[in-house]
Amino acid sequence: MREDQLRALLVGAGYKPTTPRGHILALIARRRGVFSAAELLEVLGERAPEVGRATLFRTLDILIGLGALERVRLPGGQEAYLLCDPHHHHHVVCSSCGVIGEVESGALERTLTAAVEDSGFTLRSHALELSGVCAPCATDASPRPVRTASIVEGV
Repeated sequence: MREDQLRALLVGAGYKPTTPRGHILALIARRRGVFSAAELLEVLGERAPEVGRATLFRTLDILIGLGALERVRLPGGQEAYLLCDPHHHHHVVCSSCGVIGEVESGALERTLTAAVEDSGFTLRSHALELSGVCAPCATDASPRPVRTASIVEGV
């Protein structure tokens, strides 16, 4: 998702496009793959030191709520974030190398809805943490390093 799309999503949801949020959105939009809040804080400290830790975490939470980010747990238990389109889907994380894949399944959604309704509830939302082993790791016994994000260009 591009920076202007993230900004439009925030504004459309009633959030102010402040300068600190702009720095955060620019940085997130340039990420490829998973990234941690610590990585963002490090870069923001160098390039936009006026952006506070609380502002970063509030903005991450807002973007998660809007469906533009997803919080994922990596193999070592670290929490990370992944920029994604705001349509409903799930991610599966390789427990060996940390690569993340998208899972979209109407059958899964129907099964979850039916299971919740069988329990006497109406499903409003859900989040699933899926982990498995990717095809390359399944065929290779040697451990692979966990992949992390990279910045495509500076803020």
